[in-house]
Formats: sequence, C-alpha cells, structure tokens
Amino acid sequence: MLRDVPARAVAIYAHPDDADVSCGGTLASWSAGGCAVRLVVCADGDKGAARGVEDARSLVEARRKEVAAAARELGIVAVDHLGRPDGEVENDLELRRDLVRVIRDARPEVVVCPDPTAVFFGSHYVNHHDHRSVGWAALDAVTPAAGSPLYFPGAGDPWSVRDILLSGSLEPDVAVDVSASVGRKAAAIRCHLSQLGEDGEWFGEAVRERAADAGRESGVSFAETFRRVALGP
Repeated sequence: MLRDVPARAVAIYAHPDDADVSCGGTLASWSAGGCAVRLVVCADGDKGAARGVEDARSLVEARRKEVAAAARELGIVAVDHLGRPDGEVENDLELRRDLVRVIRDARPEVVVCPDPTAVFFGSHYVNHHDHRSVGWAALDAVTPAAGSPLYFPGAGDPWSVRDILLSGSLEPDVAVDVSASVGRKAAAIRCHLSQLGEDGEWFGEAVRERAADAGRESGVSFAETFRRVALGP
C-alpha cells in the first residue's frame, strides 16, 4: 500500500473525464492531505457525448466546465488544457515539450498517467489511441526530458520526478487507499454530464464497485491500483 502523500503531483490524461475515472480517489486523497495536484488534459473531448450537441465547439465548452467542476470536487489546484482534437493525440515533439513545461513549472514528486502498454482489456475492449499516446508522451517527458537541461531549454529549469504511477495497468504493483475519498471520486465523475447524461448515477456506482474490488485485494474498503516506476529516492 502506497501511504506517502506527495507535496506536489501532476496527473496527465487524454480526455476531460479520464483522470477522474482512473485516479480520482487518489488525487482527492492526496489533495486532502496537503498535496498540490495539477491536472493536464491533452485532448478537447470534442468527439464524444451521451446526448445531442449542436456542434463540437459547444461540446468542448461544456466539457471544460465539467472539468472545472470535477477539479473542485477533487481539490485540484490547476488544470492545463492542451487542446488536441480527440483521436489525433500523438507522442510528438510538441506534446512532449508542453508536458515538460508543465512538469518543470509544477515540480511534482509524482506524475500519474495511463499505462501505455495496456492495449487489450479482456476480449472486448481495446484501449483508446489517445490514452496510449498520452501515456508514452508522459513517460518520455518525465524521463529523460524534464530532468535534462539539454532537452527543451526554453521550457523552464530542469526537474527530476521521483515516481511515476501508471493507471489502468495490467501489471499493477501498488495500491492507494481511497476509502475516505471514493465519494469525492464519484461526485467528480458525475460532473461529466455530457458523457453520462442526466442519469449518470449508475456509472458512479460501477466505479465504486471497481474500487471495492481493488480494496478487497489490498485489505481496505476501497483502493486504486497502479504500476509504479520509482526513479529516485
């Protein structure tokens, strides 16, 4: 069980609701413990909605408001929107530069992001292209780029991250107790009305059940699991 609360953390995800679903309980728990949590949303979320939308711009505006509301539920102190179109996020030089800039500015001890090696979940789901691209870009931004003055010299002073936590991993090896924050995770998810519709309670319950399953395996009521990459002391 990972019990330490970092002083600063950055969560890097593709779509507006990804962090809430993947690690919202952990972010809420850390923020309650005094951690300054910053969120990076790489894609606009312009191609997915549970209900009719007039146009993509309206959807993007709605989803940014949902992110702001969810961030308040989780205690996130700042959100960076990078504005890539859905389905077009690539691990390219521009994205890595943007992520390095955020990491060097926020100076996190921990970065949380998707596990890009997780492609097939069972026999009925393929992990989204954007999730995988963001996971690889986050890893490349953390190491070696953010810590080296020779990478992106105009993107701030170098900063070395201590740990990476990969969510959605098929090989998790650490857990975070989210028993005290699972309610805030569910509340954050319910902010995403464009995805869930007005009757989104069912998804919050599904997320609680998943956290309960992880909790039983970890000896607590609710947990979130990660694959940890320890880069420093």
